Amino acid sequence: MIGRLHGTLLEKQAPHLLIDVNGVGYEVAAPMTTFYKLPEVGEKTILHTHFVVREDAQLLYGFSDLADRSMFRELIKVNGVGPKLALTLLSGMDTHTFVNCVNESDVSSLVKLPGVGKKTAERLIVEMRDRLKDWSLVEGASTSDLSGEGAEVPTKSDQVSRSSAIKEAESALIALGFKGHEANKAVRAANAPGLTSEEIIKQALKGMIR
Repeated sequence: MIGRLHGTLLEKQAPHLLIDVNGVGYEVAAPMTTFYKLPEVGEKTILHTHFVVREDAQLLYGFSDLADRSMFRELIKVNGVGPKLALTLLSGMDTHTFVNCVNESDVSSLVKLPGVGKKTAERLIVEMRDRLKDWSLVEGASTSDLSGEGAEVPTKSDQVSRSSAIKEAESALIALGFKGHEANKAVRAANAPGLTSEEIIKQALKGMIR
């Protein structure tokens, strides 16, 4: 079992990461809530991991804190919820928000996430409610204002970078299960000058599940 990685962040293309640990590159899938907290490429990072072994693959999932990993492990115990859907759930809403949805039987918020129909949402609420009664949350850092107000007029180089960020954001949302036209619409609505792909994704997800 691989439970923790401490190494250099080599690549980040949501929802996938590449971490160099003493010369060995580990491919890791992570929720967007973890991506928002990652350092820049080339810097050191620590991830708490969950290792999944299947007949056709060995998959590693990474999380910025233990609470998110614990929630991921609880989610994949639910009938019909696999690692990919659990990753989507934790990308669309943070752990605190998910706990509130379960405690308040908020089906309408859960079904806005890709792959979560009404039956799955109801199953999540029924099966998770007892498990989350004594859930202890570690609040994450507050999010910054991503409004983009006061941004400078972009140069040609900025426009190329912005186009790249838009494409990366769309690809990430599609990888998380959103349909192409949904991802495109959400990214275009969320995009503002100066935002990174992670910031665009964050705003897009907020708009989609609001």
